[in-house]
Amino acid sequence: MDDETIFIVGANGQLGQALQAQYPGATAVDSRVLDITDRDAVMSYDWSNIHILLNAAGYTNVDGAESTEGRVAAWQVNAVGTRNLAEAASKYDLTLVHVSTDYVFDGTRSPHSEDEALSPLGVYAQTKAAADVAASLVAKQYTLRTSWIVGDGKNFVRTILGLGQRGIAPTVVSDQIGRLTFTSEIAKVVDHLLTNAIPYGTYNVSNGGEPASWAEVTREVFRAAGYDLAVTDTSTAAYFADKPEASPRPLQSTLALEKLEATGFTPSDWRENLKTYVTKELQQS
Repeated sequence: MDDETIFIVGANGQLGQALQAQYPGATAVDSRVLDITDRDAVMSYDWSNIHILLNAAGYTNVDGAESTEGRVAAWQVNAVGTRNLAEAASKYDLTLVHVSTDYVFDGTRSPHSEDEALSPLGVYAQTKAAADVAASLVAKQYTLRTSWIVGDGKNFVRTILGLGQRGIAPTVVSDQIGRLTFTSEIAKVVDHLLTNAIPYGTYNVSNGGEPASWAEVTREVFRAAGYDLAVTDTSTAAYFADKPEASPRPLQSTLALEKLEATGFTPSDWRENLKTYVTKELQQS
């Protein structure tokens, strides 16, 4: 597969950076080069030498999407932007790889299978569900449902490491359950699907291993970093009791991985990837 036929949208995000590392010869752009919310800009772009369109762009401020301005921005980037990319992919016969999220589900089932009906809770979740519907209309498309993403950028693990470095013992929710998904793992899955011409459709993508709560993830981070700090468990309801502007969260985020595994891909255990990630972060700090 020729990297030069790959086009990455959302170049500066955590996943965009991982995809650029996977495909160094690809064209990677951010909103300054291509505003995906502008249909005319997307449809008039020169797609003549592009075969694969990787959509790693997104408005990901879950709580910010509940505000007046954030609601508009989330719908524009996530829903309208994906619709525009889907239209371009259909018109120019591109393979679209669209990245979704566990937030399209309300978190009342576990694990979530690929064929579970959409049931988004908050505004961000609703915009991502709408994006999934738009992407699904493309004949040649992969929709990758992910959860709890960790990469090179702002994320939960980095936040916890920062607390640990300052000697802060945090209180963390223990009733939200899922698995971390490292952006390097997503990039490997993308390459696996494309290189092996796996049938198009929706695939759950996360690291493997036993699911855990955010509180348990925090303990794993501290253990890997060598921080002897206590972690106090709390419930989601209690944690957000004084945060009325916060978006609702799905409590169950574990994704069923059998469909992905049946294609020949074996996900790495999130705990092993976490150790590597923490070690690297500490070396760079």
